[in-house]
Amino acid sequence: MFHGKKYVDSVKSYDKTQQFETGDAIGVVLSTAKAKFDETVEVHVKLGVDSRHADQQVRGAIVLPNGTGKSVRVLVFAKGDRADAAAAAGADYVGAEDMVERIQKEGFLDFDVVIASPDTMGLVGRLGRILGPKGLMPNPKAGTVTPDVARAVKEAKAGKIEYRLDKTNIIHCPIGKVSFGKEKIEENFNTLLGAIVRAKPAAAKGQYIRSCVIASTMGPGVKINTTRLMELGAVTAEKA
Repeated sequence: MFHGKKYVDSVKSYDKTQQFETGDAIGVVLSTAKAKFDETVEVHVKLGVDSRHADQQVRGAIVLPNGTGKSVRVLVFAKGDRADAAAAAGADYVGAEDMVERIQKEGFLDFDVVIASPDTMGLVGRLGRILGPKGLMPNPKAGTVTPDVARAVKEAKAGKIEYRLDKTNIIHCPIGKVSFGKEKIEENFNTLLGAIVRAKPAAAKGQYIRSCVIASTMGPGVKINTTRLMELGAVTAEKA
């Protein structure tokens, strides 16, 4: 794969084989973020589980204390008072049958998060083939199927992120922008790791966190010391 001069220079500026402590790793990521835009900082955590088994799934949602730095567009499926509450809470789009039709017939997908009240899931189910592949299908485990749609909207706007395994047993999550600085990014990182540690399946055997890499959008990946991660994650999980 071809990489530009800035990327190559960034890789040369640190030992790519080294596993850094969290704060040091974040420092390297910030120093190697050379793009002209405010890059997103992302975490990639490989777990020692097998996502093919239902009892080893790792999935949930967490509100990052400092948000993600991204403006989130929220669509809510709700009716009556709940629809009114969702709109008052700041939802960008609110509807029911009309919104289902708009998505099906017009291909409308101008949103980042979908929230639904339980009584509308019969309608939302019709959109499974459209929303599912894009990771937008509401799910109770992620808190996006809930009777309290107003609260869900506020959390989504405040920086709530969903974490879940992909087919290779890796969790990919954004934890902020380079402009946040080291302290805020580290706080977001610890919150996410605490949630992942808390979500460890009882069926998981052996080393739970196999590897962890942090990187900016255009920058190289920086490895984090996994031995310390379980300790830090456990402490953060206890505080939650």
